[in-house]
Amino acid sequence: MRTSPASAGPSLNRQIATLAVPALGALLAEPAFLLADAAIVGHLGTAQLAGVAVASVVLTTIVGLAVFLAYGTTAQVARSLGAGDRAAALSHGVDGLYLAVGLGMLVGAACLPVAPWLIRALGASPAEAGYGVSYLTWSLPGLPGMLLVLAATGVLRGLQDTRTPLVVATAGAVVNVGLNLLLVYGFGLGVAGSAIGTALSQSGMAVALAIVVWRGARRYGARMRPLLRGISGAGRSGVPLLIRTATLRVAIIVTTVVVAGQGTTSLAAHQVVMSIWNFLALGLDAVAIAAQALTGKALGEGDRAAARALTRRMLGWGVAAGAGIGVLVLVIHAVAGGAFSADPTVRATVGVVLLVLAAAQPLSGWVFVLDGVLIGAGDAGYLAWAGLINLAVYLPAAWAVAAFAGHGTAGLVWLWVAYGGAYMTARAVTLGVRYRGDRWLVTGATR
Repeated sequence: MRTSPASAGPSLNRQIATLAVPALGALLAEPAFLLADAAIVGHLGTAQLAGVAVASVVLTTIVGLAVFLAYGTTAQVARSLGAGDRAAALSHGVDGLYLAVGLGMLVGAACLPVAPWLIRALGASPAEAGYGVSYLTWSLPGLPGMLLVLAATGVLRGLQDTRTPLVVATAGAVVNVGLNLLLVYGFGLGVAGSAIGTALSQSGMAVALAIVVWRGARRYGARMRPLLRGISGAGRSGVPLLIRTATLRVAIIVTTVVVAGQGTTSLAAHQVVMSIWNFLALGLDAVAIAAQALTGKALGEGDRAAARALTRRMLGWGVAAGAGIGVLVLVIHAVAGGAFSADPTVRATVGVVLLVLAAAQPLSGWVFVLDGVLIGAGDAGYLAWAGLINLAVYLPAAWAVAAFAGHGTAGLVWLWVAYGGAYMTARAVTLGVRYRGDRWLVTGATR
């Protein structure tokens, strides 16, 4: 007889911790790439940092839109695993690897000739644009590796393995710092050296993770050759998640466009704050990763009660983690800017905006966990519609900031109130409404 998960509190905590703690390490290692780039480039000058700020938005938008390679694969692999078919789980994973490499090559080739236009479209000044184009151009060859990391990590998460991605991500982050310092300062390549170092590090991580997945596929007799039907199926199933992610990226792009109109100093400060936000957001996402894997597995096993009990417990984890991170940000807010810029105005602005960011963390914990639960449940269609509603709430708030808040520290503070307050609240409401119902609790190996 199956033990009711609702009565197995300590067991639930162990399940969550077993996946979330290693995932936390891996997720914190990943944004360390951009944090290292921001810190190293920031000491080259304010214009260099501002240029990388704009280029980073383009690059993270491309990679962020492809996050369905990880999220969709995690859900499908976890469901097949829960249904007892590990070979099918790994076959789905192999399809995702092929799709990732193909998309990376295609998108990288398409973006290379339009890189200058993309940088200018985000409002970079002529002084900033040159650095932004250089960073983006030298980053694009690493795009297939970046997407392959997403897909392979998703496979391993679905197999309930978050330790291997932790080891690979940590090694990659350490190598990235060393390469960036060598190429930027040792060889004097400046902004281009930072991009090259990150691309090389990500490509090495991709190879390491792909080898682990391929070995598992061979061990369990999974299909390893490319199958057009499987690859195209993986692509089609990712469309709703692509729409969901696109709405998140549009919100970030709109935020960047607004702050670009506030001047170089505000844009540089925003790059620091956004780097810290991404770092903290992915840290909170550790519980969401556990939510994806455990929810998918429970529903694959046909256990709706387990999915409900796990969700309640993980929501508690998410809010508690958000509160703890918020306290940490309050402690470091006055000194954090000094690690990224020598400009006193940039440092002061960062310190004030981080107060807003700290206040938003508990709500962010709630949002990230529910997002992960619904992704793990395969409820991507609802997430796509919810994303459009959330964006409709945020766009007027961002416009109001651009029209009335002015420039300088005050303008940037109000922009982050709109993003961390109005936008995240909209996400909390739309996700909470779905959670209260039962339509996301679909059981079986496939949704």
